[in-house]
Amino acid sequence: MTNRPNSLYATAAGVKFHYHDLGEGSPTIFLHGGGPGCTAWSDFGPVAPLFAQDRRAILVDILQYGLSDKCTITGPMWDFHAAKIVALMDELGIDRADFVCNSWGGTIALNLAAKYPDRVRSLVITGSMPVFYGPLAPLPEDGRRGRNARDVYYGGQGPSREKMRALITKLEWFDGDRLPEETLDMRYEQSLDPDEMALAAASDNPRGDWQDLTAELGVIKAPTLFAWGMHDAFLTPDYPLMLARMIEHGHLYVMDKASHHLQEERPYDYYTVVTGFLNQQHP
Repeated sequence: MTNRPNSLYATAAGVKFHYHDLGEGSPTIFLHGGGPGCTAWSDFGPVAPLFAQDRRAILVDILQYGLSDKCTITGPMWDFHAAKIVALMDELGIDRADFVCNSWGGTIALNLAAKYPDRVRSLVITGSMPVFYGPLAPLPEDGRRGRNARDVYYGGQGPSREKMRALITKLEWFDGDRLPEETLDMRYEQSLDPDEMALAAASDNPRGDWQDLTAELGVIKAPTLFAWGMHDAFLTPDYPLMLARMIEHGHLYVMDKASHHLQEERPYDYYTVVTGFLNQQHP
């Protein structure tokens, strides 16, 4: 993985965001997943230099993650995150952007595209769960697999490097033997952040109220590519096929020998598919 670029900060709508800004060209905002220790760079560092060759790649630490504010969220969670990302766009002078997102970040972007349609050119979504039901079978652990994994990771004797390895190799990577030690260390060290540990231990719900986005998907006009792993441990490819049918301009690509983090396991292949889609929508 390329060395992490300089940290940048911006205050928007009363919260502080940490982000990286690489390259020049059409603005493309990358939003990472919600696993323990996830950051913009841990999730998208392997592909960021590829996109930065011909795009402005803005990698944002989502609120409550990385070096962004660990604020408490009240009310509908996806509405909160979407509004704050729009405020960040305003602060950075970005009128419209493409969004390339993993898991948690993808659900934020889908809601943003529904609520603020003029701010989104197109979307690429991997491993996100915007609705609580599946087309063919119940969702794994009633759609709580990610939250359950977080509870296991922070529970018991608390976080450890080996528990992080087990979480990533079981749920996020198809071939855990290829997990770089650097990525493991980055995720583990970030998971020990005192504020992140306090959020995980909170008895109330500091992450906000969960929202089902069924109604929102139906009003999204932006071209949307669901780029999915054939072996995603959270949601099998029948789920994003259902999502693609719910969106007016929905597309689906399924990558073989990949799980939840395509952009880390297969960075060049992911970049090729995603940039082709983005360029197709915007010659």
